[in-house]
Amino acid sequence: MSEASHPELVARAQRGDPQALGALYDDHHQALFRYFWSKVGSRELAEDLTADVFMRMLTALPRYHDTGAPFRAWLYGIARHRLVDHYRKQGQRDFVGLEHAEIVDESGPNDPLMLTEHRLSMEHLQQALTRLSEPQREVVTLRFLSGLSLHEVAQVLNKSEQAVKALQHRGLAALRLALARE
Repeated sequence: MSEASHPELVARAQRGDPQALGALYDDHHQALFRYFWSKVGSRELAEDLTADVFMRMLTALPRYHDTGAPFRAWLYGIARHRLVDHYRKQGQRDFVGLEHAEIVDESGPNDPLMLTEHRLSMEHLQQALTRLSEPQREVVTLRFLSGLSLHEVAQVLNKSEQAVKALQHRGLAALRLALARE
């Protein structure tokens, strides 16, 4: 994904260019799907939520204005609002192990022993993540599972970059401590 090309790509998509829309989808689909799957635990629901984000993107795209924030941050804002809507309707919040989000990456290890070791490591990490505060867990998830930059996470969470850095620093310190204990 080339973030530098996104302003031109977004402008073309706003004009209705199907190739530009397809490129935006290709650039962001996998990471958004992983984000949702790590939050809801159901592949089908994650697929539905991801599809809904792109439908909402299509609806909102004509009104999108480049504010200097990366397009991806705007898209994750839509995703985060959609997740809040989902939880509000459900009245609960389920957390899922990160090992499920990693299965989606088909370029991962195919050897059964490596897959087992990978799952055990992910379970260990998931246990450690439960010891973080919700804001710390959200920052760590967006930064390292979804691959967003500090600037993008700040935009998504409507926080300053310094606040995100502080949450990330405290979250990673707590994560290191939790992993060292286990």
